[in-house]
Amino acid sequence: MMIPVHFKDIFEPGLLREMEKKTEIKSVKAGDILLEVGQIVRGMPIVLSGSLRVLRIDEEGREILLYYISSDESCAMTFTCCMEHFPSEIKVVAEDDADLLMIPIRSMDEWMRKYATWKSFVMRTIRNRFNDLLRTIDQIAFQKLDERLVYYLKEKSKATGSTLINLSHEQIANELATSRVVISRLLKKLEIDKKVLLYRNQIKVLNAL
Repeated sequence: MMIPVHFKDIFEPGLLREMEKKTEIKSVKAGDILLEVGQIVRGMPIVLSGSLRVLRIDEEGREILLYYISSDESCAMTFTCCMEHFPSEIKVVAEDDADLLMIPIRSMDEWMRKYATWKSFVMRTIRNRFNDLLRTIDQIAFQKLDERLVYYLKEKSKATGSTLINLSHEQIANELATSRVVISRLLKKLEIDKKVLLYRNQIKVLNAL
């Protein structure tokens, strides 16, 4: 299997050779569920193209967005589940069509001991995802819902590489842990302020946002 050329700038030659032998590429479609809460993690994905969103689910089945995973990134929470053989505590969904490099569990711990670049990648992943979680906590604790919505729309647009967001008001409300009525009201205000355009199950993000 051919490893992406730019990986030579991230990982050392010996590790790249092992990746060619031991990993596989998995293609997923937008909306595909890659991991459910309680599921045993069988491998760690590195996103090659597209993006994933990571969600936390409460006992009533409500979802809240934790962070996105984009190209050349991975999920720290998936990594810890792999290493400790714990059931997943998160849900991972493909935000759009994506290609993933799947790292087998048995290789991950071995590479931590053998390759400095892999250890650096793992530690950087943990640090970045921890910072993402801190931002999410800060939004919930300190920001008003209208500010959280603006941040959400910006991050969604950034993750998909598009200013057109294909989501219903209900879906946005679920990810922000609020009601559809509230989200609809806030989106309408953004439209009046000429920051978005609203269509059926679509939102166009304008430069003014």
